Amino acid sequence: MNAIHCHHNTFLVLLSYVVSVLGSYTALQLAIGIPTAKSASERWQALIGSGAAVGGGGIWAMHFIAMLACQMNVAVTYDLPLTAASAVIGIAACTVGLAVASSGVFSWGKLVLAGVLMGLGVAGMHYTGMAAMLMPAQTVYDPNIVVLSVVIAIVASIAALWLAFNLRGWMQLLGAALVMGVAVCGMHYTAMAAAGFVPIADASAVAQGLHGESLGITIFIVASVLLFGTLIVTMMRQQQRTEIQI
Repeated sequence: MNAIHCHHNTFLVLLSYVVSVLGSYTALQLAIGIPTAKSASERWQALIGSGAAVGGGGIWAMHFIAMLACQMNVAVTYDLPLTAASAVIGIAACTVGLAVASSGVFSWGKLVLAGVLMGLGVAGMHYTGMAAMLMPAQTVYDPNIVVLSVVIAIVASIAALWLAFNLRGWMQLLGAALVMGVAVCGMHYTAMAAAGFVPIADASAVAQGLHGESLGITIFIVASVLLFGTLIVTMMRQQQRTEIQI
């Protein structure tokens, strides 16, 4: 049986980067409201919104679009419950990381702890998403590259959390989002490089599930619309607060 190779769809790879940048920028804008929140409910709204933006709209949407960009010479679909679980893991990990990093007085120890928790969650999201692949092949991993991908996820998470609470101004946030997009994509494609696919004879391994380039484009459109809407509402609220203070 012929070896299974992954050939990436360049268009979907580009879309995965764009959505990761948009999610990162939206999350950074939302994170501005975390330390300035006037009540516990307002703080949690900012935390959950920011966690959902970066974990769901940025990292998970990027991850799944990039997964669909990996085109093989066998049929591949994705198990819906595991795919949904990977999204929940990503959102929860980013929300927890933001909550830890923003609690009390800033410290590097707290930032590193939050980054480790967030990075492990992001790696967990990725490998759960990989487990959702349904195909007539067994996935095997290079443990050294897996460790490298987890390290990249943790370092990227620490950097993202530092940027979230230390940068202001749209140009600074845009630059940070562009860098975060590279880091997020770097983690994903490093983790993909750790995977090898060994053919198996059992064709029943392929079942009905999610698949196709059109699905990747659909996820990009939906995620982009939601992120743009969230970003516009957030910026309008920030403008209103500024005018009230003046």
